[in-house]
Amino acid sequence: MRIWIAALLTALTTASPLAAQQLAVHSSIRPEIRPSDLLTPDLLTPDLQPTQVSAASQPGFARWVQGFRKRALAQGIRAQIFDAAFRGVRYDAGIVAKDRNQSEFTKQIWDYLDTAVSGARVKNGRAAVAKHNAVLSRIEARYGVEKEIVAAIWGLETSYGAFFGNTNTIQALATLAYDPRRSAFFEQQTLDALRILQAGDTKGLQGSWAGAMGHTQFMPTSYIAHAQDFNRDGRRDIWGKDPTDALASTAAYLQHNGWKKGQPWGLEVILPKGFDYSNSTERVKKPVNFWTRQGVRLVNGKQIPNHGRASILLPAGHRGAAFVIFGNFQVLETYNTADAYVIGVGHLADRLAGAGPIKGNWPRADKPLSFTEKQQMQRRLLSKGFDPDGLDGIIGPNTIAAVQAFQKAIGVVPDGYVSKELLARLR
Repeated sequence: MRIWIAALLTALTTASPLAAQQLAVHSSIRPEIRPSDLLTPDLLTPDLQPTQVSAASQPGFARWVQGFRKRALAQGIRAQIFDAAFRGVRYDAGIVAKDRNQSEFTKQIWDYLDTAVSGARVKNGRAAVAKHNAVLSRIEARYGVEKEIVAAIWGLETSYGAFFGNTNTIQALATLAYDPRRSAFFEQQTLDALRILQAGDTKGLQGSWAGAMGHTQFMPTSYIAHAQDFNRDGRRDIWGKDPTDALASTAAYLQHNGWKKGQPWGLEVILPKGFDYSNSTERVKKPVNFWTRQGVRLVNGKQIPNHGRASILLPAGHRGAAFVIFGNFQVLETYNTADAYVIGVGHLADRLAGAGPIKGNWPRADKPLSFTEKQQMQRRLLSKGFDPDGLDGIIGPNTIAAVQAFQKAIGVVPDGYVSKELLARLR
């Protein structure tokens, strides 16, 4: 179960660093949210007629809604709750477009981090930690998740509560449930959103274009499983001005998924000359002493501390910064699968705790592949006998492994880095 399906800012690729920092003060780094009407308490009345859905943009959507209504009612959703929630809901093609263009997967890592860990976001985060230090410390003591990690997720998701998103959650989830790419997942999310409304946890749902809600952008299923009433007011309120329940819910979620207090998400390292780059993948997990024997060192020259089995991650290939990552990296992936997001959370947390910027360089002249180009790359890898395990345009561990195998076969550094140069070689 995922808290959040990857998604972030679609702008600022060409903006100045100052502009990026200024935007980070006031917005999440999720994509721009398109406004939509909210559910209001007066809609939740028992005498509504069966849902009428606008089919102007997608005729099949209305039929899907009627079929889903039957399934929802069979799962215990009351008719008046369903009909109130779906009143005025329509298929939103813009949401599907955003689902295909999520910036954790489409922006270059350095562009992403420029915004995710901007000076403004660090400054605001330190202020937020200071303001909420007492409750964050109690949450850390209760769930064993460092307060800086919880605050960093809060910062990346909603800029510390500044912007939750104002898309009608039911419309967003229903659109994505109708879309075939992940229909089963989003149908379950829609059903659980209706359960939240039926339970009276909130009168209306709004949030991101992908259905994530509240201070730390919980998906409905994750809310039901992990939301906490930490302030003991009788409600699991992740939406209100007080962020206590949302922050505790985030810590509870990470604890449930195996967070180990004291273990870093990752540490920046320097790789030795002659390093075997075919080992630079999240799939290769070795004891720390293996990497030490290979000559891998922290950027300050010290040995890597032993926090269990670890991997070497090169998010921008051998010309970019390198990291040794531990088990907590995979725990953060349960919140969002994109490496860029996990590095963003981890590095922001480090900065909130007083650490400095990443020291390694980035190949900033490189331009990102489009979604279509990534699919072309996967098809060409498959045609040459290197199976990426899917043609979805998302660069995950299987695609990286296929890229590495292709790179090794043609005699170039097998760092798994996807680039226009690599696509040209495949062509």
